[in-house]
Amino acid sequence: MRNMTKLVSLFIVFALLAVALAGCVPASTTAPAASGPTTIKVLAMQQAGPTVEEMDSIVGEFNAANPDIKVEIEYVAYDALHDKIVTAMATNPPAYDVILVDDIWYAEFATNGYVLDVTDRLTPEMKDKVFQSAWDITTVDGKTYGMPWLLDAKYFYYNEKLLKDAGFDNPPRTWEELTDMAQVIKEKGIAEYPIVWSWAQAEAAICDLVTLIYGNGGSFMDAEGKPAFNNEKGVAALAWMVQSIEDGVSNPASISYLEEDVRNVFSQGKAVFANNWLYMYDLANFNADESQVTGQVKMALMPAFADSGVESATINGSMGFSVAANSANKDAAWKFLEFLTSEPIQIKYSAHLLPIYTTAYEGANLDALMKINQAAPVTVPMFSEQFPFAHVRPKVPYYQEGSKALQLAMQLALTKQKTPQEALDEAAATWIELASK
Repeated sequence: MRNMTKLVSLFIVFALLAVALAGCVPASTTAPAASGPTTIKVLAMQQAGPTVEEMDSIVGEFNAANPDIKVEIEYVAYDALHDKIVTAMATNPPAYDVILVDDIWYAEFATNGYVLDVTDRLTPEMKDKVFQSAWDITTVDGKTYGMPWLLDAKYFYYNEKLLKDAGFDNPPRTWEELTDMAQVIKEKGIAEYPIVWSWAQAEAAICDLVTLIYGNGGSFMDAEGKPAFNNEKGVAALAWMVQSIEDGVSNPASISYLEEDVRNVFSQGKAVFANNWLYMYDLANFNADESQVTGQVKMALMPAFADSGVESATINGSMGFSVAANSANKDAAWKFLEFLTSEPIQIKYSAHLLPIYTTAYEGANLDALMKINQAAPVTVPMFSEQFPFAHVRPKVPYYQEGSKALQLAMQLALTKQKTPQEALDEAAATWIELASK
């Protein structure tokens, strides 16, 4: 029995030794498999700007040139974009590495830590060649959180034929001049309501208020970051809106209209003047299926008020692409953004997107732009002329809530339930309360 115990003990020792020795020998001589390219998830918008097909082509070019990075892009409607981003940022790392951000969301997203500060990543060439008003989109409190993208502004449209029928060879340069022209247009029966706007209780109305306040030499916020839209300049702008409806200069249905309503009324020849985004030019002037005024549509610098000291003013309705602050692949994501917003790519895919670079509108670059889009001979020089006068909405983290309060105030004034001063004072008080939270 004692010998048997020794044999068992020896067997255990040898077994343990074998296991130990086995641990020192590689299980396989095969090299581990490569991890593959870094995947970058991008969230973009499926409407306006480049088509989905064009964006897919840009992604395809980048992937082909960068085999170590694989970009995957997803598209959603604009109305779903904000909430989808907020939901995605609830995880760490987030569901997306690169996100498309509207101008009015940047302060909120920067405050909440959603977007990466890329100030130190910008090259001198980027800073110098990109429109300064484009940097206003992605910059909050002196820090830059992305690359400008989808540059757009509201433009002043007019029907050249109808304006000439009224006896005028040139569009108005001031809102007072427009009012005088409108009276002649009405008297001659050319249009019952000479101008149409998007003044529904929505963000569209804020865009037109920005245009009129800055066109009156005013501003939305003062130097201390407090509301200024309820001062003398702002109240006068809103009062002009109210009076224009009362006088029949502005279509009274404007208080329920959005941008597509404006386009439809103008395209039917029922308005001589209109304010709208760049997209309207193509549809109103070239698309006979969409418009009854093809060949008659012209664009001009947005008017300003006569004694404002301002040549022109409009709304900057642009967007930007940003890297998610908690992305696990920040460098790869930024590399894609550099490619996406590079001047050669912007020019190549400019059929539905005007470049962010001032140098894209010069020399050979301008020639290339002109060949890409049939509207370019008009829209490209118009953009270059108008965009320097474009103003962004306030960069405040409470903008979503503040905008709703201001939309309501405008509606109350436009429907004469409150005076412009009362309405704007109440909205300003809401903004001050929101800022204090």
